[in-house]
Amino acid sequence: MTIAPVPAPRSAVERSEAFVLDGRTSVRASAELRRVAELLREQLTPSTGLALPLAAPDDEGDNQIVLAIDGSLDPEAYRLRVAPDGIVIAGGDAAGVHHATQTLRQLLPPEGLRSAAIRRDGWIVPGVDIVDGPAHRWRGLMLDTVRHFIPVREVLRIIDLLSLHHMNVLHLHLTDDQGWRLQILRHPRLTEVGSWRLSTQVGRGEEDGRPHGGYYTQDDIREIVAYAADRHITVVPEIESPGHARAALAAYPELAVGGVAPDGVWTQWGISEDVFSVEESTIAFLCDVLDEVIELFPSAYIGIGGDECPKTRWRDDARTQERMRELGLDDEDQLQAWFVGRLEQHVRARGRRIFGWDEILEGGAAADFGAGTAVASWRGDVGARVAARRGFDVVACPADRVYLDYRQSERADEPVPVGIPLTWRDVYAFEPVPSGLTADEARHVLGGQGNLWLEHIDTPQRVDYMLFPRLGALAEALWTGAGRDADDFSRRMPEYLRRLEALGVDYRPEAGPHPWQTWPGVPGSVRTRAELDEHLARITAGIVESGVGQG
Repeated sequence: MTIAPVPAPRSAVERSEAFVLDGRTSVRASAELRRVAELLREQLTPSTGLALPLAAPDDEGDNQIVLAIDGSLDPEAYRLRVAPDGIVIAGGDAAGVHHATQTLRQLLPPEGLRSAAIRRDGWIVPGVDIVDGPAHRWRGLMLDTVRHFIPVREVLRIIDLLSLHHMNVLHLHLTDDQGWRLQILRHPRLTEVGSWRLSTQVGRGEEDGRPHGGYYTQDDIREIVAYAADRHITVVPEIESPGHARAALAAYPELAVGGVAPDGVWTQWGISEDVFSVEESTIAFLCDVLDEVIELFPSAYIGIGGDECPKTRWRDDARTQERMRELGLDDEDQLQAWFVGRLEQHVRARGRRIFGWDEILEGGAAADFGAGTAVASWRGDVGARVAARRGFDVVACPADRVYLDYRQSERADEPVPVGIPLTWRDVYAFEPVPSGLTADEARHVLGGQGNLWLEHIDTPQRVDYMLFPRLGALAEALWTGAGRDADDFSRRMPEYLRRLEALGVDYRPEAGPHPWQTWPGVPGSVRTRAELDEHLARITAGIVESGVGQG
């Protein structure tokens, strides 16, 4: 096969005759697909220099790109036919048609992805018949906007790149110990105080002494959500609780255990011991926050965090221990479960579902969660199996396979010495559905996502370096599924990288980083795979000990 789209289509039969995109070409679509047609034109016109006018829905003719809905196709699926007399795209829905347009863009020479025309003719589209559709419903990326803030323009650029790869979820990690990135009108100090830290850790505890921060206004979020929706991507917000809360506590000390203010937004990495108190006033505060989040994000899922909550403050605080007795709880694990359960009830009452890390399975509260609760299984496959068997939905994102902040080789010059090496081939091998599930249980696995934590990644160029080409490998694992072929991906890699170059993406070369792509790494928890396996087994013990059951 000479064409090289990423992700690879399920079926592609090449034709001998091509289509020529030229000054006569127009785009024709029904009214329901007008925005898809407009976006295709917006993407092709600058790079080709061609007008590509929108034809009336009933203006049939030659040399057209025709977009249509075909109800016999599944959601997000499409057919794409390129012949000498025109291009015909049919999708099961508007999302399917959009995915087909992104495949079409990849059939052009790489220059067809640039922001301005560097040539005016010779736009040959190879003849082909493609039938395609996704293997998984959730194909996502988690983007940490806290550890290093990502401006709106960069978020939009990442959305464009996700769209090109048929990804359909952007999970925004918006709050943590090191910052609060979302404007909440009812509680303005969350961004007035919580969005900035005075310094940032470098090395093994040293700090750079430079303030760092930023936040998204509510209009910024509306722009991001609308931009993503145009590209058939859902933005899923995450507000961390009850741990990873120091930025919020710096802004509102009364929410802290004992009402004792922490010493500012945290400037170190890792996990702060400061957590939310378990008073009703704290729950009410967070419900205020969630109400504004729900208003801003139309996503069916609202992230509430739930991971890595230290229990020391609760254990040492007399009032918290009294509160546990009032609630009839035996230990701090049950207290965390109660806390998460209260937020779940609030979100469910507003017609949404919670999305939380797999720690929300611990402590017993999960038994009362509503249908459709989604668990992000990051600590291996245990959480995914347990959640699916309990009837919860699952988004697989195991650290040992899809943590995209992990280093990409054992090379001494590889930046970000964190975790285990994850090459694009390692990511390509990712299977979201763990072994051992029945067919009914496996249906609860929505799909998967890669997670990009930004402790050690502080510029757009470094984001690119960690994402690509691994994001392409992830996209193919989630879209193409069982029929994919790593050797074929490798064959397509040179053309794929030329497209990334045309898009201005500072990807990691297969031969290793260029000298300008290395940066002073912050020594992290470098592990062998055996050490990581042992660590994941230890930190998932709570799922078993809580009575949820072995994976």
